[in-house]
Amino acid sequence: MNELSSSAQRMEAGERAQSTAFSQGEIIPLLQEAQEECGFISEEQIDEVAAVTGASASAVYGVATFYSQFRLQAPGKHMIRVCEGTACHVLGAKDVLQALEMNLNIGVDETTSDGLFSLESVRCLGCCSLAPAMVIDDETYGRVSPDRISEILSAYRKEAANE
Repeated sequence: MNELSSSAQRMEAGERAQSTAFSQGEIIPLLQEAQEECGFISEEQIDEVAAVTGASASAVYGVATFYSQFRLQAPGKHMIRVCEGTACHVLGAKDVLQALEMNLNIGVDETTSDGLFSLESVRCLGCCSLAPAMVIDDETYGRVSPDRISEILSAYRKEAANE
């Protein structure tokens, strides 16, 4: 009888594990949907995804922080993406990125305190002939040097001041 009951318990535990795996499989698409709505994933949305899937909020948070596609803070009005692909890397992308970090007073994957800029490092922008390159929103800047950063950002700052 003990063998039968332990076998039944193992089956029940296996069914629970499969049920949990299924709900965890729903986490990523739900987080993607939540982020699409607001541009980032809020604590409330993490709690909602947890409630819908049956996962704990900490498990959902773990998924959200594991995958780089998810943002846990509101993005800035202007998204700056710096290419760090091979051509850009060789031609000074790291210096451009450092100049941006100093000018904006933030690091990669952060947003300025005024909410105007967010900074990301990307593997490739697909414009190697313009290396080093960066994109702000949908505007591509090629052959960028650290000394051009202030000039480029000032146009966005002036626009924001006039709004």
